[in-house]
Amino acid sequence: MPTDNSRAPAPLGALESSTPATTFLGLPWATLAGGANAAIAIFGAATATPYPAVGAYCAGAPQAIRAGIAHRAEARDHMDFDLGGRMLPDGVTAVDCGDLAITPDDSAGNRAKITDAARTLLDGRAVPVLVGGDDSVPIPLFHAFEGRGAFTVLQIDAHIDWRDEVQGIRLGLSSTMRRASEMAWIERIVQVGARGTGSARVADFEDARAAEVTFVTAREVAMHGIQPALDAIPSGANLLITLDCDALDPAVIPGVMARSPGGLTYWQTVELLHGAARRARIAAFDLVEFMPERDIGRLGALTAARLLVNAIGLIGRQRAS
Repeated sequence: MPTDNSRAPAPLGALESSTPATTFLGLPWATLAGGANAAIAIFGAATATPYPAVGAYCAGAPQAIRAGIAHRAEARDHMDFDLGGRMLPDGVTAVDCGDLAITPDDSAGNRAKITDAARTLLDGRAVPVLVGGDDSVPIPLFHAFEGRGAFTVLQIDAHIDWRDEVQGIRLGLSSTMRRASEMAWIERIVQVGARGTGSARVADFEDARAAEVTFVTAREVAMHGIQPALDAIPSGANLLITLDCDALDPAVIPGVMARSPGGLTYWQTVELLHGAARRARIAAFDLVEFMPERDIGRLGALTAARLLVNAIGLIGRQRAS
């Protein structure tokens, strides 16, 4: 006979947040206009310029990444050992502005919405943190920085994205860094993590080298660590960081379209972000190319969310200093 004090074990979920958050880690929600008054403003964009052959294949990513870490919302202000303290220092505010209303068959409209949203945030005091979406999303984000000084781009990606056009489209996900190189306000590009094969031809790589891009491949990171990549970032630069989830090994983030072995580890990526923040001021951060339909047990969503936590924490520490 069971005793009066016998009971079934509590579900594991009882150890987590009792009410899963709908914003990223339960941060306050804000309009874009309100987000401009925060130090850090998150917003999502499902796609910008999709190719007809694949469509908006990362459309559910912003919400999936929020959901992947929603159970930890009540621990947002706990000790975070990746950051050495709470995610946000005292006095630094971060908000979630939700997702833009994107229409997959209106690429020009999508790009305009992303650029306008980032400009609204930048015209206030906020650092934009954009959650994509496919890798065409950073192009309109970078456009928002026109007239705001000179910038260095740090791209963390398995692919170099230097095609001039694909299927007649010049603003798609395979052309992101070539289009960035054409922006007068972007003075330097550092690309980390390339491996295997992608859409790039040898001529595309040679064009990137001619444009004085610094490449640190995934193999070079494995052999020599991340310091060569950090050394390529000018000290004191204004830094735009774009992180493609397929830069990481698919054992770490399985939810990507183009899985390839030998990617960066979680810690290599985290140390790259932290090292970059020691060298330069993060002016914007975007995370792209997460494909929820290919994820396994929400592992990739959680890992992507943890990378966002690190980015937000680093930006917050810069804003507090």
